[in-house]
Amino acid sequence: MSELMQIDKQYVAGTYNRFPVQIVSGKGSLVYDENGKEYIDMGSGIGVTAFGIADEEWAQAVVSQLAKVQHMSNLYYTEPCALLAQELCTRTGMKKVFFANSGAEANECLIKVARKYAADKKGAEYSTIVTLKNSFHGRTLTTLSATGQEHYHELFQPLTPGFVHGDAGDLEGICKLAKEEKAAAILIECVQGEGGVIAMEQAFVQGLAKFCKEEDILLMVDEVQTGNGRTGELYAYMNYGIQPDAVSTAKGLGGGLPLGAALLGEKVESVLGFGDHGSTFGGNPVCCAGALSILKRIDDKLLAEVREKAAYIREQLTGAKGITGITGMGLMVGIKTEKPAGELVRALNEKGVLCLTAKDKVRLLPALNIPMDVLARAINAIKEVCAE
Repeated sequence: MSELMQIDKQYVAGTYNRFPVQIVSGKGSLVYDENGKEYIDMGSGIGVTAFGIADEEWAQAVVSQLAKVQHMSNLYYTEPCALLAQELCTRTGMKKVFFANSGAEANECLIKVARKYAADKKGAEYSTIVTLKNSFHGRTLTTLSATGQEHYHELFQPLTPGFVHGDAGDLEGICKLAKEEKAAAILIECVQGEGGVIAMEQAFVQGLAKFCKEEDILLMVDEVQTGNGRTGELYAYMNYGIQPDAVSTAKGLGGGLPLGAALLGEKVESVLGFGDHGSTFGGNPVCCAGALSILKRIDDKLLAEVREKAAYIREQLTGAKGITGITGMGLMVGIKTEKPAGELVRALNEKGVLCLTAKDKVRLLPALNIPMDVLARAINAIKEVCAE
């Protein structure tokens, strides 16, 4: 164990089971440890570094803003915050944006919006949020309560009340639950990332949208991991031909800086008034400047390339030795393997490829602009390790 790893072990809270790899530098989809060993980054910081490490355009936008003003409170206007909100609304058809620091905080905002909307329209008893089993919505106590996985709940009782979980894909069951529980909203992920990279069926998502519209229940989509080009569309819900009432996003939006956003549609654009919600760091001008440089480059050409790379990965891995299935959407890929996923990820580290896990699968979340030759090297390594 290196001296740095020993310091980390002594002083950093032991909440992460780190791999014995110290990354000191990188460029694009290649990163290097303290000994100069090269790794292909197929995790992008769990879907954060959308354009890879040390992306020049992103860095220039960030450094330029740092030299102007690094932070002002939300008592004042700043250009990056306003322009990013405009870009998000223009690209999605949403009406207003609340900026936070993370996906969990963006989801907290959605939950508050849903409860206030329902209380104003129907009465305070309409407060329940329906989510899906196997979902993941964050690690604050309330977003943990929204998460439909019992093992995340065990250590932190009592949880925040007002959440119920139904089976993904069971349209009739979810609709019945929403009515019985006097739901304010239904919150879903179009692809359950932490739950095993499982994409929702088209009919299920469209059916939920129809039901919510008929019953005046908000349909909210968690795009924390699926958003910002990850699935081959700007946001994953766009693959389903629906228009949610509210959307949360984070991760890839900031490109490496902490930034979350709650996008509010026409039905809820005026729900939050002065003093109803806030954030000290939300809408930070440096984070927003970086996000603007990311979002403006997620254009039709890039999204087409994401879909092409996704097709290549599926084509190469489907039916390969030691691989029993491929799940996900776009560059959000789950690989079901014969060997334990954790064992394979450790073997890939040795081969110079950094991957993730999700439940019992190897998970890939490469940078959206990963070069095809680099991607091919990583996929070949994955095939070799799975076949051994």
